[in-house]
Amino acid sequence: MTDSRHESAADDGVGAGRRRFMIGAAQLAGAAAACQALGPAAVAHADEPPPARPTGKAPGGADKDGGEDAETAPAIEFHGAHQAGILTPHPPFATFAAFDVNVETRRELAHLFKTMTDRNRALTRGLTAGDPEVAALPDPQDDLTVTVGVGASLFDDRFGLRAHKPARLGQMPSFAGDALDPATSHGDLSIQVCARYPDAVLHVIRDLTRETHGALTPRWRMDGFLNPPRPMVGAPRSFLGFKDGIAQPDLSSAHQQNRMLWVGEGMGEPRWALGGSYQVLRIVRFRAEAWDRVPTGLQERIMGRRKGNGAPLGMQRETDLPDYTKDPLGLTIPLDSHIRRANPRTAQTQSSLMLRRSYNYDNGMAPDGTLDIGLVFCCYQQDLVRQFEAVQKRLEGEQLADFTTTTGGGYFFALPGVRNGSDWYGSQLLGRDEPAD
Repeated sequence: MTDSRHESAADDGVGAGRRRFMIGAAQLAGAAAACQALGPAAVAHADEPPPARPTGKAPGGADKDGGEDAETAPAIEFHGAHQAGILTPHPPFATFAAFDVNVETRRELAHLFKTMTDRNRALTRGLTAGDPEVAALPDPQDDLTVTVGVGASLFDDRFGLRAHKPARLGQMPSFAGDALDPATSHGDLSIQVCARYPDAVLHVIRDLTRETHGALTPRWRMDGFLNPPRPMVGAPRSFLGFKDGIAQPDLSSAHQQNRMLWVGEGMGEPRWALGGSYQVLRIVRFRAEAWDRVPTGLQERIMGRRKGNGAPLGMQRETDLPDYTKDPLGLTIPLDSHIRRANPRTAQTQSSLMLRRSYNYDNGMAPDGTLDIGLVFCCYQQDLVRQFEAVQKRLEGEQLADFTTTTGGGYFFALPGVRNGSDWYGSQLLGRDEPAD
């Protein structure tokens, strides 16, 4: 199975219930001490000194508490051909949420998308929401990003959008070993919020539900965080104890991005969707108690990596690339190990590479007394079938599947970017029905 805990085709080693906002914030705060040492590039710069928590500056650099003016770090750019939060490096905290839309007409849907754009544009720049009851407002130094996606259900008959649905978008199926809970699966809209601090993440969700005035019904939500390695070198760890997200596809060039990540011309997609990307969310619960009873040596053979330093078996460093042609019988890295199944490193499987952006979750204790912990698997790609589902098929029956269960999530299409101050989410899809100001 290819679940949120799984390593992507790029060779990454990797009972969700709806969570109340304040409970989620408290759990994230408990992880903050461990995670605040990670900066905006959580993996690439994990060995840098930990950042100081900003006191919060109003626009123009003035301290919100009336102190002297001070220079603030620039916020991550909201406008562009693609949404922020996809290629943007991982900050330590994130929330993934899905909503159902309550409006009745396409004009009302356009108004909802425009409202969401205005609010997210303001919040990611660090502007105040004008609400004196909210104590913690996002700051430019929070590295805040909000990424909005649409689910297949938005393209039903309610808004006359069926003919405009992204070509590869459908409802996420239940794969072998899944136990999908309808209450924590699918949705009309997905919202991914990432930030350096948990209060900034929480505020965006609060602002969204308040400012949309009942137009959105929360369907499910999962809060995530990164576990920094100790010492602070290399990739963070999942709750399986192994380093997660060690390798990612090379997306440093526009050519590579256009080949693997963004929807483009000539792909049979509607014109409005160009510049977007397909998002997969998988809420994967770990059977932690059973995993902890497995000897470390066997865990390593299941994963294909050393637990201590993350190196592929038989190698020295976590970033070393295995050459499976030198181990055709799997004597060093087993043929059925997670990393080898996820990415066999053949010419035929290179087209299934995808960009992963996953976070750990901790939901406390389940009713049966076991730990409800796991991974919110998130990945972005150009083609769901060619990329995510191809990897998922290769992972079916792997030993790691005995210790994980996917309980929710969904397929979504991350909208193209908001290009400027007069643009808004989905404007090319709904623009002809934009409400008058």
